[in-house]
Amino acid sequence: MKPARSLAAALAGDGPLVLDGGLSNQLEAQGCDLSDDLWSARLLADRPEQIEAAHTAYVRAGAQVLVTSSYQATYEGFARSGVRRDEAAGLLARSVALARAAAERAAREVWVAASVGPYGAMLADGSEYRGRYGLTVRELEAFHRPRVEALARAGPDVLALETVPDSDEATALLHATADTGVPVWLSYTIEGGRTRAGQDLGAAFALAAGHHHVIAVGVNCCEPADADRAVETAARETGRPVVVYPNSGERWDARARAWSGGITFDPARLPEWAAAGARLVGGCCRVGPDRIAALASRTRASHRSSGDDART
Repeated sequence: MKPARSLAAALAGDGPLVLDGGLSNQLEAQGCDLSDDLWSARLLADRPEQIEAAHTAYVRAGAQVLVTSSYQATYEGFARSGVRRDEAAGLLARSVALARAAAERAAREVWVAASVGPYGAMLADGSEYRGRYGLTVRELEAFHRPRVEALARAGPDVLALETVPDSDEATALLHATADTGVPVWLSYTIEGGRTRAGQDLGAAFALAAGHHHVIAVGVNCCEPADADRAVETAARETGRPVVVYPNSGERWDARARAWSGGITFDPARLPEWAAAGARLVGGCCRVGPDRIAALASRTRASHRSSGDDART
């Protein structure tokens, strides 16, 4: 069903909302080939039904917010693959429509977040985990603005400014989204207690404090243990609800193009995240519907507990 409330209003309620998990791993589980530089964005043209099916899998798992397949969808990236600009605009809009279709078949409120990935995602060379592209804030804003505007016109509930590796790009994104009329969340990718570019995380979060269109601030695409520490910092520096959706804990080897290591994503972290200020919780790379279902189960249990406490 289409939400009756804004996402900001829902965040002001009791307990956290559950985000979905990694889109790419679910698409691969469905048999999709994502070896193209466009990654999951290629399927917007070739196999949109697979994207909708992936969204539906997360709705069934209990997700209350779906993140669109537009992370790596840019005018520049599509152009390199021979897609005309007007076609690219249509594909960006389609990313929102596919998530909305899956959301509206649910018997509960499900919100749609239009993914706005970093400049480095367009380069498809892993530089979103480094930042510092050699571009000015003004140049980064000029890159992001057309895609942001196209996604905003498609009518998402929120723009997810996600996997942001440094504060310069965060500044550019906040400027580019300020006049769209669509609220945003800002989510950094981090390592330890710093952005991927090595900046102090508290200062990076504080950039969002003066922007009224920012309804949540936090981290994604990082180690679960790093996310634990970041939630409290984000809440302290901004006073906003916190969004947190780390990776599985496995590590991506860009040279070998393979994942290694063990899974450390644990839905049992939910109470600690919520106590520190998290109001949007989910998973990123390699976190599938099974772990989102476990997270949703814990969230429902915490809501029931809160209701019991209120009646005593």
